[in-house]
This record gives sequence, structure tokens and C-alpha cells, in this order.
Amino acid sequence: MNELYPVFLKVSQLDTLLVGAGFVGLEKLTFLLKSSPNARVTVVSKEISEAVRELVRNKENIKLIEDSYHPDYLENRHLVIAATNFPEINKTIYEDCKQRSILVNVADTPDCCDFYLGGIVTKGNVKIAISTNGKSPTTAKRLRQLLEEIIPEDINEMVENIHKYRETLKGDFEYKVEALNRLTEGLIQKGEKV
Repeated sequence: MNELYPVFLKVSQLDTLLVGAGFVGLEKLTFLLKSSPNARVTVVSKEISEAVRELVRNKENIKLIEDSYHPDYLENRHLVIAATNFPEINKTIYEDCKQRSILVNVADTPDCCDFYLGGIVTKGNVKIAISTNGKSPTTAKRLRQLLEEIIPEDINEMVENIHKYRETLKGDFEYKVEALNRLTEGLIQKGEKV
């Protein structure tokens, strides 16, 4: 049973630490920046790959520090992603974060994760997150690809139009919910083609 509680974080307003700048670190940073290009991230790694340097070139919201991990780097962090090639260092990062009540994700180690970086589909203002509870990133990837294909490109236009209509509604909360439900009920018609 998947007991995860999905949230959408404003990572441009949070301080994220990524420890590791090799292949896995690049993958985590790429995913984070694809979803939130203005995410504030500090990357700490003894060696920083050229691919990571190229990804963050001219990005003022990303700070690169060539250094070994030290617990001092956790100061004022909200989220931490441990993505080194050394399981013992990742475990230390996890333990240090737990002592400080910092949310942490240790790459490829579900038992050492407070959150997972699942599949994400983004079409304008519409964002859908997919989780397999850390069990199968490949399944999340395939579901993401499927949803990207079937969700129409113009869905953002519909969202914007409904938002404009919502702002014109007068009345209490219950009235507005009923009006928006009537407007959008045709979006999903079981067994019928729209």
C-alpha cells in the first residue's frame, strides 16, 4: 500500500542541498531543474562532472562547491538529496539529516528517503506526479510517457479559462464549487468519447 502524501513544493523558495555531482547527481539535478528551473540548489561534491557544470552554466540559482561532504553544509537546508557513489557517505548524510529534522532522499535507497522524486508530467499549469512508492522508477517513467501522450497540449488554455471564469463567480464557497463542478463535469465521461 502506498501511504505517501503527495505535495508540490516551491523549491525556488527552499534551500536544497545535493551531495554528489556524478551521473546520479546529474540525473537528480536535471530532474529537479526540469520541474522547477528556479530551484535554489547548492551542489557539494569532491569532483563535479563537466555535464553538471554545463547544466548549471549561467544559472544563478545553482551554487557549485568542490569539497567533501561535511555536516556544516546542512545548515539552513530544507531538503537534501544524497547522490554520491559511496553508500557509507550517503548513510552518514541520511543520519545527519535525521538528527536535524531535514527531509532527505538517498538515491536508490528507499529506506533512507523521506520523499521520492517520482515521474512528473507538466503541461503549462497542469502538473501530475507519479509515485510507485520507490519500488519501480521505470514504471513511473512509462506512466509519465503515457500521460504526456494522452493529455492534450491545449489543456493549459482550458485551465486558464476556468480560472478566469472562477474569478467572475459571486457567492459563497459552496456555490462556486457547484458552479465549477457543473462546468467541468463533461471532462470525464465514463464509457463515452468526448
